[in-house]
Amino acid sequence: MNPLETEFHRLYLVDDATAIAPSLMTVDGRVRAMVMELARPADWSLVSTVWQRVQSDLGLPPPAIAVTGNDGYQLWFSLAEPVSAAEASFFLESLRQRFLSDIVPERISMLPTETRHAQWVPALQQSTGLWSAFVAPDLAAIFADSPGLDVSPRVEAQAKVLAPLESIKASVFEAIFDQVISDVERISATHQSSTTVVPPSTKHCDSDAKRFLTGVMNDPTVEMHLRIEAAKALLPYS
Repeated sequence: MNPLETEFHRLYLVDDATAIAPSLMTVDGRVRAMVMELARPADWSLVSTVWQRVQSDLGLPPPAIAVTGNDGYQLWFSLAEPVSAAEASFFLESLRQRFLSDIVPERISMLPTETRHAQWVPALQQSTGLWSAFVAPDLAAIFADSPGLDVSPRVEAQAKVLAPLESIKASVFEAIFDQVISDVERISATHQSSTTVVPPSTKHCDSDAKRFLTGVMNDPTVEMHLRIEAAKALLPYS
């Protein structure tokens, strides 16, 4: 592997014994990379606020910053241990509600979904002729008007951007997961009457509990804050 592939693998790829090569998502939907994108238009002032506050407010290591090659910025969060795509999605949604609640949802993309993940960086965008790339925090602002590179970024330069970054430890992820869920639930409680997810009866085995919670988490008819609560309860089964 070249230096960029080594760093990208270290931070974002999941080794999967059933796959030919490491990937962003395993066949059973587990991930180590969580990507939040703000676009249409690219707005570094908003993205930089999220980048700074996940560190200052939540104590997370800094995520990588990427320009998309079309019209947006991305933040790439790295996890030390894989989680389900659903857990990653709920985590990002909680961050969106905490830091970007005033921004119309159409401007924000969050990956993974349950079926797909982000495009690898760097990559040439055929629609614009520009390259996506990881960028250093002190250079991110200069891409606000044209968030991409005219030429393919150098492998060594991209690896240098990623080299100082660290992954979110599993214990930290679980603690922050609990914290952001509490924030979302508090916001939700101001708009609707309180409802509690009823846990399965103690006579059910662990597999029944997991099946119940997974059903709640994946049911689009269930209120979002209850689905998030179910995702939190699933963490011990991961």
